[in-house]
Amino acid sequence: MSDLVLLERRGPVAWLTLNRPDKRNALLREALETLVQQLAAIGPDESVRVVVLAANGPVFCAGMDLGEMQSRAGSPNACAEWQRDSEVYGEALTRLHGLPVPTVAVVQGPAIAGGVGLVAACDLVVASSEASFSLPEPQRGITAAMVTPLLIKRVGPGAAVQLLLSGERWTADDALRTGFCHAVRKPDALNARTESLVNSLLAGSRSALAITKRHVDEMSNEQIASQIRRSMSVSAEARTTPDAREGLAAFLERRKPSWQPD
Repeated sequence: MSDLVLLERRGPVAWLTLNRPDKRNALLREALETLVQQLAAIGPDESVRVVVLAANGPVFCAGMDLGEMQSRAGSPNACAEWQRDSEVYGEALTRLHGLPVPTVAVVQGPAIAGGVGLVAACDLVVASSEASFSLPEPQRGITAAMVTPLLIKRVGPGAAVQLLLSGERWTADDALRTGFCHAVRKPDALNARTESLVNSLLAGSRSALAITKRHVDEMSNEQIASQIRRSMSVSAEARTTPDAREGLAAFLERRKPSWQPD
C-alpha cells in the first residue's frame, strides 16, 4: 500500500490523510486504490467509531491528476483505462459514503474537481476560512458526473447546478450558506472545531448513528451508490471526446482551449 494516503488510528477515530502535498494532492489511480483498500479495512472494524478525512499541505485536493489522465490518451486501450479510472474513483466515493460510522472532512484549503467529490462523500464538513470549492471540469472538456449525485444530495439541484456549470469557486462562506459544509473556522481554530465535533460524535451510540445514516440515505429518493455506478460510464465517456483531449492539453500547456464548433 502506498503512502499517498495515510491511515492513522487515534483511539476509536481513524484518520485518512491525503499525502501528496507537492502535487496539491492530485489523485493518481494508485492513491485511489490505496484509499479503497483502507476504506475496505475500516468498514467492518467495529472498534472504529468516527472517520476523519484530511490532507497535508495548503491544498486539500486538486482532483484527478490531469497528467496521468492525459497520458491515457496515448494508450492503445485508452477507453478501457479511462473506464477503470472512473471505476476506482467511483468505488472510493461509494465506500467513503457507505461507511457505517460518521465521517468528517477537514478542508484546510482548495478542494477542486474530484476533491469536491471526496468532501461531498463525507457526512460532515469542517472548513477553514481559506478553503474553497470548485468544479472546473466543463472548462477542461469533461464532466463532474460522479460528484453530481453527492452534490445534489447535499445542497439540492438549484445550488448544485451553479457549481457544476459555471466553474466558479465557492468560498468557505458560500459553502456554509448552501449547506455544503457545516462549520467554518479561521485556520488556527480548525483543529479545535474538528476535535469538538469528533467528541460530539463519539458521545453517540455507534448503532444509532449507523441506523441514522442509512435512514437518511433511504430518504434521498435513490441510494447514492446506484447513482454513482450509473455516473461512471458518463464520466468515462466524457473523456473520449475531442473537447476533452483539447481541454486537458490546454490546461497542462497553460493556454485557453479551442473548443470544437457545434
